[in-house]
Amino acid sequence: MTGRLGPRRLVLAIDEGTTGVTVLVLDGRLRVVGRAYREVRCSYPKPGWVEQDAAEVWTATLAVAKAALRNAKASAADLAGIGITNQRETTVLWDRRTGKPVAPAIVWQDRRTSVRCAELKPKWEAVVWERTGLVLDPYFCATKLEWLLGQRNLRARAAAGSLAFGTIDSWLAWNLTGAHVTDPTNASRTMLWDIHAGAWDAELVSAFGIPAAVLPEVVPSSHPFGVTGVLGGAVPVASLVGDQQAALFGSRCFEAGQAKNTYGTGCFLLQHTGAKAVASRNGLLTTRAASTGKGAQFALEGSVFTGGAAIQWLRDQLGVIRTSPEVDRLAAQVPDSGGVVVVPAFTGLGAPHWDPEARGAVLGLTRGSDRRHLARAVLDSIAFQSADLVEAMEKDSGRRIPELRVDGGATRSKPLLQVQADLLQRPVVRPANIETTAMGAGMLAGLATDMWKIPDLKAAAKGDVKVSPRMEAEESRRRMDVWRQAVAAARAFRP
Repeated sequence: MTGRLGPRRLVLAIDEGTTGVTVLVLDGRLRVVGRAYREVRCSYPKPGWVEQDAAEVWTATLAVAKAALRNAKASAADLAGIGITNQRETTVLWDRRTGKPVAPAIVWQDRRTSVRCAELKPKWEAVVWERTGLVLDPYFCATKLEWLLGQRNLRARAAAGSLAFGTIDSWLAWNLTGAHVTDPTNASRTMLWDIHAGAWDAELVSAFGIPAAVLPEVVPSSHPFGVTGVLGGAVPVASLVGDQQAALFGSRCFEAGQAKNTYGTGCFLLQHTGAKAVASRNGLLTTRAASTGKGAQFALEGSVFTGGAAIQWLRDQLGVIRTSPEVDRLAAQVPDSGGVVVVPAFTGLGAPHWDPEARGAVLGLTRGSDRRHLARAVLDSIAFQSADLVEAMEKDSGRRIPELRVDGGATRSKPLLQVQADLLQRPVVRPANIETTAMGAGMLAGLATDMWKIPDLKAAAKGDVKVSPRMEAEESRRRMDVWRQAVAAARAFRP
């Protein structure tokens, strides 16, 4: 792959996550030639509430983009396009005239609308599921936006057309280009967009009391929709895509059946299902995947609420380790967990259980159990939860996942990758660059600006690390059975 517009034609990929902004500058061979990062603060004004200052998000994003360009010794004139990927479901409401937020952004983790969701479920749960592929939950945007519009007479201003709503991609696109847009991957996380019809659902929009005038236009994920001059020259903004769908694309899961798992604070496993929307019967979500043309692409998604956060628990709450990488050193000192099982249901259990009342549990302790076994059990818990998702996904899709492509910070852990391969009884593949979320946004922007084609992206996969299973299949099944007993115990416990 040479890059179709010359050796200095570059792509700027913005990854605006919950805890920080990462920007990569990619060359025509998808090599990272510049990088920058900055943290973004969250605030917690009440129990269950999580907010961010959208203005700070934009300021940080612009500063990091400029820093990444400087680090690449490049300028706006070198850029073929900009790609944006974002934390999904975080809800922003701003004034169209001033361009300023009218309230703090409500982050995807926020649970303030739990009671409202419970009120709506008897009448609307089945409708939401059928049309949007989602469960009716405060995780998604609809009740967040409903709550915001109920503050300070904002609903009347929205109906008059003076306010704009969007997820973080929309907010960044507005500040970059003045366009009020989103893409199908983000629209499909709002609980307001019909993933089958590819349109805002008038009945759901009305049910949540949301004026249609506040909603963005939905444009393709890979599509030059506007031009920005904020970096010192005119540059097309050429992709918008939600973070997990970006990681699916960045992992080169372009075809039905392929799957990736992102190991971060939580874990997010997506399987591409092609042009078919598969309705889950096993606790998963149906969502839109990034598409490079007019045709719709779909995926199944399962979310683990506590992945890498379990390692942080060992470090911050228990003091078992001082730094996160120490968990590998401890875990490697024992052949297994010695029968100890950790169920890290600190905020309930996500897919496929969807049990918000489940509590965390440590089971199987003996007098001989020590911090090494606990460290190993925590790593195992991440792999166990992900294996549950793979099983549910294959039941729904009817397709065996041949290998699991993985990314995210926790994939630096060799013991984690090995136990994951052992439990799945198939290879786990980690790419040379584990920042696949930003890579996916960059790939989509490059496609839209003719930097490369899909065959180029497939050919560019070099330096992947493949971890094959070492455990016998019978032992893998036994360990999964023990894990399920532990999960059942955690779900049954009600203090």
